[in-house]
Amino acid sequence: MAMATTRFRLPRAEAGRHIGPVMATSFLELFRVLASFDPPRVDLSKAPWEAYVDWSIGQGLAPLAAYNLEYRLGPCGAPEWARDRLLALFQGTANDNVMKLVNFKQVVGGLEGRRVVLVGAASFADSLYPHVGFRPVIDLRCFMPSVDLDPFANYLGRGEFERDAAGTDPSRADRILTDHRTTVFLHGALAPRPELDQSLLARGLPMRAYGPSIYRFDLEDALLVQAVLMARAGFGVPLLELVDVRELVLGASAMGGPYSRVLKADDLKARAIAWNAERALWVVLGVVERLFPETAEAVAHLKPSLSFAVRELLDRLIVGPVAEVGRPSVFRGEETVRALLVGG
Repeated sequence: MAMATTRFRLPRAEAGRHIGPVMATSFLELFRVLASFDPPRVDLSKAPWEAYVDWSIGQGLAPLAAYNLEYRLGPCGAPEWARDRLLALFQGTANDNVMKLVNFKQVVGGLEGRRVVLVGAASFADSLYPHVGFRPVIDLRCFMPSVDLDPFANYLGRGEFERDAAGTDPSRADRILTDHRTTVFLHGALAPRPELDQSLLARGLPMRAYGPSIYRFDLEDALLVQAVLMARAGFGVPLLELVDVRELVLGASAMGGPYSRVLKADDLKARAIAWNAERALWVVLGVVERLFPETAEAVAHLKPSLSFAVRELLDRLIVGPVAEVGRPSVFRGEETVRALLVGG
C-alpha cells in the first residue's frame, strides 16, 4: 500500500488545452465530471458551484473533485474560491488517511494466527482509488469470527482503543471502539447463516501491508457486503459509497490490484440468493447505473432476476430517491424499506 505524507501532484493540465464544446451546467453533470477518474474536458463556468461545494463535502466527494479541478481539468471555468476550498480538503484527507491507516497497521501488524477482514473504506482506499487521498477513511470496519470479537477488541487496546458506550451504527456492528480520533466497528457476523460467514472469511485476500492476520474481501463478496450494509443503514450513507460500488462493478479499471478483474456474475448472484439479498443488490446496482451510465453494460450482467412488480416498487421507493444528487441530506429509508431489502 503506497502512502505518502507529501502533497500528491501530477503535471497540471496544459493551460492552452482546448476545452470541449460540452457545457456541464446541471448538478448531476457536475457531480459526474468531478467524481470521475478520467473526467471529460468540459466548460464548468455555469455549473451550480454554490450548492455543489458544501454538498460534496458532506458526501465525501470533495477530495476527488479537488484533484480533478487542480490537475485534470485545467481552465474549466470553476471559480477560484471553490478550487481553493476543495483543494484544502484533498490535502487534509490524504494526511488524515495516512495517519489512521498507519496507526492501525502499527497496532495490528504483529497479530498472528487470526483472520480479520477490513471492510469498506480502509480496504477500498488503496484498491479502488488511484491515490489514497481520493477516498476519505472516516472510520474502520472489521469482520472476524464472532469468538474473536472480544479478544480482538482487547488487542486493539494496545493502540489506546476502548469501548465506545455511546457509539451507534446503523449497519449493526457488534462492538464499537474508539481512540477518540478514529472509530472502529467490529462485526462477528454479516451473513444470515454461520456457514456463509465462514465462507466469507475463507475467501479473504491477504493485505500483507497490515501483517499476517489482516485480509480484504474477494471482489464478489466486497460488492455483496457493501450492498447489504448500505441496505441495513437504510441508504443513509454518503454518495462516496456509490463511487466505491462503481469501481467494484467496473473491476477497478483504474488500478492493477486485487479488484482489477471482471466480476463473476454467476457467483455474485448465487451468493445474493443464499444471503436473501437479491433486492439489496438489485437496488445498489440500479442506483449506480443511474448515477454512472458507463456502468450500464456491466450492471446488466450482474443484476439478480426479480419480478416486474418488485422491480417497479424498488425503483420508485429507493432507487430514484437515492440517485437524486444534490439533495440536502442523505436518503433515510423507512424501517419497512429496510425490511423489504434485508429482512428487517
